Amino acid sequence: MGLLRIMMPPKIQLLAVLAFGVAMLFIENQIQNLEESRAKLERAIARHEVAEIEQRHSEDTGRELSPLSEKDDTVIIYNRVPKTASTSFTNIAYDLCGKNRFHVLHINTTRNNPVMSLQDQVRFVRNVTSWREMKPGFYHGHVAYLDFSKYGVKGKPMYINVVRDPIERLVSYYYFLRFGDDYRPGLRRRKQGDKKTFDECVSSGGSDCAPEKLWLQIPFFCGHHSECWNAGSRWALEQAKYNLVNEYLLVGVTEELEDFIMILEAALPRFFKGATELYKTGTDTAYHSIHFAPLPISSNPVLPRTDRLITLSHVTPGKKSHLRKTTEKKPPTKETIAKLQQSDIWKIENEFYEFALEQFQFVRAHAVREKDGELYVLAQSFFYEKIYPK
Repeated sequence: MGLLRIMMPPKIQLLAVLAFGVAMLFIENQIQNLEESRAKLERAIARHEVAEIEQRHSEDTGRELSPLSEKDDTVIIYNRVPKTASTSFTNIAYDLCGKNRFHVLHINTTRNNPVMSLQDQVRFVRNVTSWREMKPGFYHGHVAYLDFSKYGVKGKPMYINVVRDPIERLVSYYYFLRFGDDYRPGLRRRKQGDKKTFDECVSSGGSDCAPEKLWLQIPFFCGHHSECWNAGSRWALEQAKYNLVNEYLLVGVTEELEDFIMILEAALPRFFKGATELYKTGTDTAYHSIHFAPLPISSNPVLPRTDRLITLSHVTPGKKSHLRKTTEKKPPTKETIAKLQQSDIWKIENEFYEFALEQFQFVRAHAVREKDGELYVLAQSFFYEKIYPK
């Protein structure tokens, strides 16, 4: 190649470079066109799917809708933090939704941005509270916490979530971007081809393993305030702690996921009856998403039409959907861990993780007992008496 460049006149070299540049621009344009066509097709499919669901659930238009029972008016939001076993847990909900008769919906935001615009916040809150055909509903997605009380709607959903040791979560995400997982092994990942280990990344000061990348669990719980996304903010930490205690029904930890599922099944059998056994034994179900599903205008006139709020997800045959593991993951060395732990960002993120862990263990201690190596849920420990008037 070098010999050809020497023999090639400068003008020809320039033309060759220009031709190559034009070709690359053309290819990039074609790729973009294909992506736009795919998105249009997905939206069309989504519109059709939503219309079918609305038709199945709708009653005669002239008849007044009866109020939903309390148990069927429940909405759960799982604003899942990436790489905390969220797909493993979510797929259990997909496996149970048919038998337990509830709806599962995937919140798919543009480019997986966890922060919604103000207008989308209002639309989403109205969708969740007013879309009666999707109740009882289990919504999940990589979205920061939203306080429903500030949007002027009646009723609030129940939030749940799972957190993970900050460094373990970052290591898992680092290798996931490069090698994917055993859930969708054929899917090309953003950093595919980069063979650098996590240890090498930290040693060389790479951006993908920088302490700032640890800052994720706190902002997911803190919410949509600007300060939540300020890496290392003590205010964000305290707000995340407040929301965890006051706004979340239950927050588990990845390292004790089975206990989390067991407590949820005991507390919310309407949704999670059979979840513990399903987690232990596995199943043959998987799901896929229909992206950016709009709500049909005819289904509920008070909801504005939007092309980027909710994605419906459907159950299809697969293999043990709730078992998902990142491939090619190499544990970091003690030196790498020690270097990350010197960061103030790690110290704050880890403080939040330890706080969440302590709270979960407190809840678990009052909900389950261990006997012969097996956990079991405690029976109801209260009753009513001295009821007057007779």
